[in-house]
Amino acid sequence: MIILPSVDLRHGQVVRLKQGDYGRQINYSVDPVETARSFRDAGATWMHIVDLDGAKEGRPMQTELIGQMIEASGLKVEVGGGVRTREDIGRLITAGAERVVLGTKAMEDWKWFEEQVNDAELARRLVLAVDAKEGVIAVKGWMESSGRLAVDVAKIVSDWPLGAILYTDVAKDGMMTGPNYEQTKKLAQAGKVPVIASGGVGTVEHVREAKNTGAWGCIIGRSLYEGTVDLREAIAIGQS
Repeated sequence: MIILPSVDLRHGQVVRLKQGDYGRQINYSVDPVETARSFRDAGATWMHIVDLDGAKEGRPMQTELIGQMIEASGLKVEVGGGVRTREDIGRLITAGAERVVLGTKAMEDWKWFEEQVNDAELARRLVLAVDAKEGVIAVKGWMESSGRLAVDVAKIVSDWPLGAILYTDVAKDGMMTGPNYEQTKKLAQAGKVPVIASGGVGTVEHVREAKNTGAWGCIIGRSLYEGTVDLREAIAIGQS
C-alpha cells in the first residue's frame, strides 16, 4: 500500500480542516516547499495536495506554489481543489502534477467527466474524489449531498481508465480516529480502479487497518504534523 502524505493549502499556508469545515481550521507553521522535501527525505514516493482556496472558489488558486512544491520534492503528486475545466486539468499537469483529482465537477457533470477520463492524453491521470457522509457522496467542499451512493459510483467506473478513486469519509476527516474501513473495503471490492483511503489516520495501527481493506493507497495528513504518526514507519508498514 502506497502512503501519500498530504498537504492542505490555504492562503499559501499548510492547514487542516476538521471534517472539511473552514471554520474549524488548524494552522501549521511549516513551509509548504520544505514540507514537501521532508516527505521525500522520509522515503515517500507520492504526495497529495489539496488547494482549499480552489475548493472554495471553484477554480485552482495556488497552482504556482504547488508547482514549486512538486519541483522541489521530485515526488509524484496528485492535486485537487476547485478543478472544473479541461484547462484547469492542463495547467496542473503543466505545473508537474502526475494526477488531478476531480470531485464536485464529476458529480455535477458526469458526461463531461466521462469524456475527460476517456481522453487518451489523460489516461490514468485523473482521480475521482468520492467524499461521503454515511456512504452518500458530498460535493461543493462537502457542503452539499449529491444523493449518489459511493459504492454505486465505484461500480460504474470499474472499467474506466482512472488513476484511482479517492475515498474520504467526511465525518472522519481531520479527526484522527481512523478511516472508515468498512466503506473503504466495499469500494476496493466494488471494481477494478485502485482505491485510496483518506480521512482520519491518527496512528500507525490505523495504517495497518487501512492496508487490510485492500486499498492501493492511504493518505496521511494531520497526524504527521502533530507527531502521532511517523512517516517512515507508516511507509514501512505500507511496504511490508
